[in-house]
Amino acid sequence: MCPTSDPGTASAARSVAAPALERVLRHEHGLVLAALVRRLGDFDLAEDALQEACVEAWQRWPRDGVPDRPAAWLTTVAWRRAVDRLRRERLRVPKEAEALGLREGGTGPVLPGPDDTADLEAPLADDQLALLMLACHPALSQEAQLALTLRTVAGLTTPEIAAAFLVPEPTMAQRIVRAKRKIALARIPFRLPEGEELRSRLAVVAHVVYLVFNEGYAASAGDVPVRRELCSEAIRLGRLLVRLAPDDAEARGLLALMLLQDSRRGARLDEAGRLVPLGGQDRRRWDREQIEEGRALVVQSLAEGFAGPYRIQAAIAAVHAESASDAETDWRQISLLYRLLELVAPSPLVTLNRAVAVARVDGPEAGLALVDGVAPRLPGSHRVASVRAHLLEDAGREAEAREEYVRAAGLASAAAERTYLLDRAARLA
Repeated sequence: MCPTSDPGTASAARSVAAPALERVLRHEHGLVLAALVRRLGDFDLAEDALQEACVEAWQRWPRDGVPDRPAAWLTTVAWRRAVDRLRRERLRVPKEAEALGLREGGTGPVLPGPDDTADLEAPLADDQLALLMLACHPALSQEAQLALTLRTVAGLTTPEIAAAFLVPEPTMAQRIVRAKRKIALARIPFRLPEGEELRSRLAVVAHVVYLVFNEGYAASAGDVPVRRELCSEAIRLGRLLVRLAPDDAEARGLLALMLLQDSRRGARLDEAGRLVPLGGQDRRRWDREQIEEGRALVVQSLAEGFAGPYRIQAAIAAVHAESASDAETDWRQISLLYRLLELVAPSPLVTLNRAVAVARVDGPEAGLALVDGVAPRLPGSHRVASVRAHLLEDAGREAEAREEYVRAAGLASAAAERTYLLDRAARLA
């Protein structure tokens, strides 16, 4: 640490400590929490202890300086707070402590000491995978799996997750609490599954990882349109999944898909921070290294037989990546790939995306017919109104397009998207 004792520098120290704490929570929240859950076997206890450690960091870092290894510092302090709490509970309610298998003498499991931190100071990547598998346990509903993973592994707040799922915040909070309670009551172990159990759980885990990526690539709410840390976190988790299951072609397809989409991240916003649609992006700003890695994974994974949803979506992203411009894009191939995706993993959003490709091949009216057909399955979706507005504009129906842009802006929850849609409407005024 770098001590900061001069009172006059307190404000400056706070301005250094606060971003450092935010940064470690954004980038390493999952690693820290996973290490604590592994040792404590209790989500709530681990989260409460981490919260106490954050409060202590907020008080101490401006005074003492930011530690050299902030994540290890938080983990160690949280562990000590958890042990203190367990010791207090043992004294207050010995029977409950006994039920937890904790004691400080005699026979049976021993309450670990607060300085017993040897395996906590260097959080393990496998810890986070084990936490991911725990949050995605089949004993939980898929909704609970997704919510718990986003809360514990990705470190999203409950309001952020509620916005992502389009449900009220109290509903999401209850969902997360029930999921953690179910894990505790069922005594679901903290471990990495193997063999067939691992293979059976990869699909859910992959879905969760992709949801994390999407929330980072196109934030569903708030003033920040792109959350790079979530994109990077999801790609990191995707690499861990590939390492965990190297023979799973869909895991590689997922990683390819995220790399190819993320390669465009630097071109998605203009200098003023406004969204730039795919067709208007400067492709020279796309990350060629990510594209090459993604394309290699697509080629490799597609050679392994019947493709699943991630490999097909990755193939679509690869077609975009291979095109020198929007006008030169092979929209017919993309349209066919979306049709294949509809057969493998049908959803109204897939059909909505296909409508865009069909419009580029057969004209905007053909795309509009598909949009109108799928709209009743996506009530209140700003994406339906947005796609419809673009296609109406392409068809030369400007007055209708303007109304649809305004309507889409009214339904969108992300500030950047609202601004973009209102700008499009203003151009047609």
